[in-house]
Amino acid sequence: MASEASLLSALGAALPDDAVVVDPDRLASYRSDQATGAPAGTPAVAVFPRTTEQVSAVLAAAHERGVAVVPRGAGSGLSGGANAIDGCVVLCLERMNQILSVHEGDGYAEVEPGVVNQELRDHVRGFGLWYAPDPASKDMCTIGGNVSTNAGGLCCVKYGVTRDSVLGLEVVLADGRVTRLGRRTVKGVSGYDLTGLIVGSEGTLAVVTRARLRLRPLPPQPTTLVAVFPSIAEAGTAVQAIMAAVTPSLLELMDRTTVRAVEAFSPMGLDTEAGALLLAQTDAPGSGGVHEAALMAAACERAGASEVYQSEDAEQADLLLGARRMAIPALERLGAWLLDDVAVPRSRLAEAVSGIEEIAASRAVVIGTFGHAGDGNLHPTIVYPHGDEAAERQALAAFDDVLALALRFGGTVTGEHGVGLLKRARLRDELDPVSRSLHAAVKQAIDPRGILNPGKALPPL
Repeated sequence: MASEASLLSALGAALPDDAVVVDPDRLASYRSDQATGAPAGTPAVAVFPRTTEQVSAVLAAAHERGVAVVPRGAGSGLSGGANAIDGCVVLCLERMNQILSVHEGDGYAEVEPGVVNQELRDHVRGFGLWYAPDPASKDMCTIGGNVSTNAGGLCCVKYGVTRDSVLGLEVVLADGRVTRLGRRTVKGVSGYDLTGLIVGSEGTLAVVTRARLRLRPLPPQPTTLVAVFPSIAEAGTAVQAIMAAVTPSLLELMDRTTVRAVEAFSPMGLDTEAGALLLAQTDAPGSGGVHEAALMAAACERAGASEVYQSEDAEQADLLLGARRMAIPALERLGAWLLDDVAVPRSRLAEAVSGIEEIAASRAVVIGTFGHAGDGNLHPTIVYPHGDEAAERQALAAFDDVLALALRFGGTVTGEHGVGLLKRARLRDELDPVSRSLHAAVKQAIDPRGILNPGKALPPL
């Protein structure tokens, strides 16, 4: 208790009164992210800094006393990465929400970690520029969280994940020291890639207080295709053929369970008897877009699509893409849900979806699978009755079965949501002993007292 009082005193001295919260009712709102099945502790305090200097003071105070610090953005994560630990400091970055500058000529913006992804996209559009990463939660997730998890989105197939758009970072280390990593240039290879190391580290190595993000010219209005297939096998064949012919700006898959859920949620005439549905886009300009759309349509037809149709205008394209964006809310209506996130080689995509269907049958749960087909990144969503503890245990077992399946196919346990708490055990299976020891060595070198988000993201040794 004395040490907690000392910590609270230090935090109170460093931060404004309204930036230190100890009220249990308010703290309850900051215990966990949106992951199902991940344990969450009770924090001692939540703090809401507005400046890098305040973040530095918080970390220095916690480091001196050996108190765990859990960084938190919008809490939209799906792996338990922002879940509190008993007695910890929850470091909420939501008030550091300024877009600091846009450098049109050099093609980058500098932002604080609490900036919402879509707000940044809307802001730079006014300069004729575009920030590419677009997670499904882009209307609420923050840049700091995106950097922490190396978030992806629908455009990854062409434009990459968050790491591909981060030029530099300002970060605060566990002991409160501040450093600036990266560069302002598009190219640069001096020194170790410490920026890349921080991106995706899930708050276990440093706290991001500023990000320098690459911007691109606004792409042309895309052309959208939808292809309907009798089975997952034909859809998998089409994905490989499309990726061999062009680089689409989007290539998304929905299985039969997901299609039926979406059609029930928002009727739009989707074929509920289809085995799978592919949505593809090209944002190539002018005749290049027409050519790429024709190549993708032909690939789908050769693979056995029963129907292929193309958007005629922007409104229709948004409607078609809306079907994919409705996948989670549509499945959520069916019961409690547990969203997985695995990636496999594209050549194993159809096998993976078929394997997930077998897991659903063997565990007696409903699994709707959708995801970024062009990346081999799938989001099997396990649905079960609310309040049914036995069903929840089956859902968690199915979740683990999906992770094991991805590894058997040469894939990974997370494509974009992060490891957090939910996937640490299976990460141990993915990494060999030498790799696990390197992870531990990096953590020890940068955070020797182990106060930053302990128990998250890293594999057990």
